[in-house]
Amino acid sequence: MIKADLHIHSSYSDGSDSLEKLVENIKAENLDIFALTDHDLIEGCKDIRGLIPENIQFIPGVELTCKARGCKCHILGYNYNPDDTGLNSLIAHGKLLRRNKLEKRIAYLKDVWNITLTEEELDWLYSRRSVVKIHLANILVNRGLSANNIDAMKKYLDGCKTGNSRFDGDEAIQTIKSAGGIAVWAHPLGGEGEVHLTKEEFLPRLETLIQCGIQGLECYYSRYTKEESEFLVQCAHRYNLLTTGGSDYHGSNKDVKLAQLNIANTPVDAELFTLLHKIERGSSPLSIL
Repeated sequence: MIKADLHIHSSYSDGSDSLEKLVENIKAENLDIFALTDHDLIEGCKDIRGLIPENIQFIPGVELTCKARGCKCHILGYNYNPDDTGLNSLIAHGKLLRRNKLEKRIAYLKDVWNITLTEEELDWLYSRRSVVKIHLANILVNRGLSANNIDAMKKYLDGCKTGNSRFDGDEAIQTIKSAGGIAVWAHPLGGEGEVHLTKEEFLPRLETLIQCGIQGLECYYSRYTKEESEFLVQCAHRYNLLTTGGSDYHGSNKDVKLAQLNIANTPVDAELFTLLHKIERGSSPLSIL
């Protein structure tokens, strides 16, 4: 059995593990293949390559926060060229969007909750490559204002209106493809903390994402049941889409284990991931399978 996890986050975005710690954990978990898919940035994929043992196969990835023709979604990009001009331009634009969102959330905490961040807290936020809601939530937890970052986000941050900071889905998918990569719809039935879509809700959205050019579905996911994964695999086969799987591991920032590909945490053979077969046959210079 091949053990793989194609949806992992590091401290470069909103995971807790440094690249060095992440590689240690991947080795301890005996993963054969992994992809680093930090939110809206690819620096980690450039920096991690020198840390990976030869017996572990690495696929560069990214998770882009998108809105595709009215459908909010996350798009995973795999096996792209990290030096592609178009992709790096998109990533740079995303950093500006995230910085604007951060400023609105900082102001919201001050104006609505009378919480003013210290210079030390601000320096830590601004020094990061990417800042998301969980980073602010962790500050609130450290202050003793909430028991955990999930509760902190719900109480103090979810009411903040930050405007649309998502990438256009059509543009994101095309940019991934133009960079030699493969575009996959992440946790298509719903991600962490979200109510899962019914079949009737999911299929119209799938049609929309297919029109945008999506190439695959994340069928095996840490929060999905066996039945949900089977349904997604059936849809992938029906629409000639690639299949893949990932845990959405965030280290201590989320209660998900490496290589956890279903809610029961039963093993899944990565031979089932047709994405891997596609990469193996491909001519991308970064394909190392």
